[in-house]
Amino acid sequence: MKQLLKAARVYLRQMTLWDVGLLKLCLCAMGVIIGTFAPAGKKRIIQAGAGLIFVVTYVPLMIRFFAALGKGISFDQ
Repeated sequence: MKQLLKAARVYLRQMTLWDVGLLKLCLCAMGVIIGTFAPAGKKRIIQAGAGLIFVVTYVPLMIRFFAALGKGISFDQ
């Protein structure tokens, strides 16, 4: 397991913005596929769970992003 995590860290350091975008699209598509197989009576629960996961993961990412902007990171090339 440690070797797998080490390999993942190495791969993450090599990822480009393009790779991250593709990974996000892939995970989104997987979520849509899983959602289509959800039973009709459970869809509300699944939607609520997905919404909660989105908020819990998106807010910290945006806090870090805006903190980086506040530190004066220049986007000029």
